[in-house]
Order: sequence, then C-alpha cells, then structure tokens
Amino acid sequence: MKKKQIIGMVVAALLFIAIGVSSVLSNATATSMQEEYLANLLLDNYYGYTFNPPMSEYIGVVNVVGTIEEQLATGPFDTPQSYQHISTLNFIDELMADSDNKGILLYVDSPGGTVYESEELYLKLQEYKESTGKPIWVYMAHYAASGGYMASMAGDVIYANPNTTTGSIGVIMSGYDMSGLYEKLGIRYYSVTSGANKDGSRMTDEQIAIYQSQVDECYERFVEIVCDGRGMSTEEVKALADGRTYTAKQALENGLVDAIALEDDMTYEMCSELGVYQFYSMETTDNFMSSFFSKIGSMMPKSDSQVLKETAAEMESGVLMYYAEQLR
Repeated sequence: MKKKQIIGMVVAALLFIAIGVSSVLSNATATSMQEEYLANLLLDNYYGYTFNPPMSEYIGVVNVVGTIEEQLATGPFDTPQSYQHISTLNFIDELMADSDNKGILLYVDSPGGTVYESEELYLKLQEYKESTGKPIWVYMAHYAASGGYMASMAGDVIYANPNTTTGSIGVIMSGYDMSGLYEKLGIRYYSVTSGANKDGSRMTDEQIAIYQSQVDECYERFVEIVCDGRGMSTEEVKALADGRTYTAKQALENGLVDAIALEDDMTYEMCSELGVYQFYSMETTDNFMSSFFSKIGSMMPKSDSQVLKETAAEMESGVLMYYAEQLR
C-alpha cells in the first residue's frame, strides 16, 4: 500500500476516534461540517486501492467475481463486496494510462447483476480496447452468465473452463406480492399516489405491460452487444437468447465462446501470443475487524421480520437485472 494511502487511512481513523471521544465527553454531536469531511475522507480511502504494477511489461488481470452491482461505501466493520464496481472501473483507467500494460485478462466468475453496472463495465472495457489498441482475453470460470456474459463480449478471444455455465442472455425484473401474507398477519398496507401506476405492490395488467416494455428494451440492447461481440446476426443471437444457460461445450458449438481450456493452458496461450509473461491484478487488503464482526453477525439468530425483509431484498424487487436466476 502506498505511503500516501496509509497516511490517509491513519488520519481518517484518528479523526473518527477523536470525534467519538469528543462526543462522549461533551455529550454533543459532531457538527455537520465535521461529519461531511470525515465521511468524504473515509469514502476516498474505501474506493481507493493500491496500483503498484511491476516496472516492466505486464498483463493486467481484471477480476469480475460475484454479483455485478453498485459499489457501496461500507463502515470499518463491514465486509466489502466481492465485486467492487467503482474500483474496477478505476483500475481499468489506470491500465489505459500505463504504457507497460500490454493487455487485459478478464477473469469472469459471475452470474450477472444489474443492467446499469453490467453495461457500464462492458463499455469501460470497450473504451480500453479502442483507446489503447491492446487486446482483452476472457477466461470464464464457474459462471459467466447474463451480465457476466455481457462483460465478456468486450473480449477479443473467449476461453471457457470445461465446466463453465454461461449464456443466460436475457433480462429479469422480479419481486414479491406479499399482500396475502400481510392480510394473514393482520397488516394493512396503504399508499397515497399521484397516479395509478406509481404503486406496484399489486401489479395490474397495465403495469406488467409497462415493465415488460422496459425489459424488452434492455433485452434488445443485450442482443445488440452480443451481435457486436460475436459477429453474429440478430436472428442468430435471438435463437440462443431465450434466457437459458449453456455448458461450455454447448456454448462453443453455438459460437458463444472461442475455446475450452483450463486456466493454466489459457494463460500460457495468452503469454505466448503477446510475448509477455507477467500478470498484475488490483491489490486489495483484507480487513480483520470486518471479517471478525461479519462472522459474528452471521451467527446471530434472525427474527421472522428480518428473514422476510432479506428475502424480499434478494429478489431485487423492481430492478432490471442481467442475472441468471437459475444460478441463485
């Protein structure tokens, strides 16, 4: 970790402790200016990462592991998300600016995610290729489905593990209608809205048609990206894009990937092709306290209301997703 980043994190921690002690002793809250300054300082350090590539030619490794979603700032005791969207985009920017970087190995192990972040990642990878003229090679691990497959479309060559699950070209928007449960529990739900389609708690036929049009629009965009990435016609892609997943063998037969190989074999091929034998990936540090408290939190019993709330949240109610639901 760079000296400047360490100093920033130490200063943020000292400010956090100082403000906390001051609040206890004086029984007063920190001012809004203090809170805003501290929040911004901690946010900068959270979204920051160590970029310290080798002082020679190398291949940058961009890891897309886990659900592709918005990166949220977390507290010192929170566990960071497996896929960190903003940090990943910034890392690609750093690779674009570094002349020693000779290409990207895009490692994908993801069932997909939100429409917004999935396409933003794809566009950033496209920007890398167009601005540098350097290649992107893709390796698909366990999953490279839906949004994970979309990101892969920026690749010049796509390798899949023999046991990869990929495809799932499609869009989903899902949620729960919990009105029946509320009635059984004696909970009365009401809403005051400005229009008939503002409240989607009980979906009408009109509302379903509205949301279907949004899903269809995102689907057409996904198909367009696959057509560009694989050099296929719209008809060819749509014949494959009904939301189903494919094995690596099926994907190869249908032109969705270029080759099937183990990761070591793929990296050897890439190194031989580019004449570069050094890899560098975004450096992150594990937070002992966040891991410790996360473990304790997972052991605590949950109330029925917590279970219901978390279940509803997992469905991403009302959010457009490039997500392989069958891989949940």
